[in-house]
Amino acid sequence: MESFPVEIDEAIQQTAKIMRLKSRGVAFTGAGISTPSGIPDFRSPEHGLWTQYRPMEVASLTAFRSHPDKFYSWLRPLAQKLFSAQPNEAHHALAKLEEKENIQTIITQNIDNLHQKAGSENVLEVHGSLKTLSCTACHQQTQTTEDLIISLIDEGNIPRCRECGAVLKPDVVLFEEQLPVQTWEKAETTTRNSDYMLVVGSSLTVQPVSSLPQKAVASGATLMIINQTETHMDDQAQVLIHGDVANVLPVLTQKVLYG
Repeated sequence: MESFPVEIDEAIQQTAKIMRLKSRGVAFTGAGISTPSGIPDFRSPEHGLWTQYRPMEVASLTAFRSHPDKFYSWLRPLAQKLFSAQPNEAHHALAKLEEKENIQTIITQNIDNLHQKAGSENVLEVHGSLKTLSCTACHQQTQTTEDLIISLIDEGNIPRCRECGAVLKPDVVLFEEQLPVQTWEKAETTTRNSDYMLVVGSSLTVQPVSSLPQKAVASGATLMIINQTETHMDDQAQVLIHGDVANVLPVLTQKVLYG
């Protein structure tokens, strides 16, 4: 089992105790849970994707509508990583906690489907997903098939609607777009009804999603944060662990389930 400094070990013990005592648990996950699986994050100062690209030029709704070819050229190498990535120990730990009903819902900012690949079932993808695409003309929704992705990755072909031939847009939330309404409403309701929220691998900088931990605290939930770097909610967390989520979460899960 992973060995930690005393302060982190004590914080894990405290977190596990809270999770055993409280019944309605929500996990809130960000890019930090998927970086150990080889998926780059967007905002870290040294390696984030937005240090290499201007987001409004490649990942905004305006950019997509004006130059879908430029959008897909940007998405192509990222899609390759997203579709080849496998869940890491942190994803599997959360799936186990959900299976044992210590966590009821996972609210994620990620679009990589790794929670589902790890076995989690009740996942709210508040920034959308790459599992489907929608036609920009006739609005038919298409499953993201292996053929479409291989064609994009290997040949750079822009996905097009089989019904009308128009460009397909991945069902992910771009800049200038609203969050998926039903998913967001479920996330807010789940947050307000939770006994605790466990933030995992999120810097809590992206609005409006980063408001959910604030809403949890305002509703009386206990907030616990596991993240490599500081967040603006650190002073409101009952437990704070600065560490690698892929190392911390498996140990935490063992403590929750087996003491």
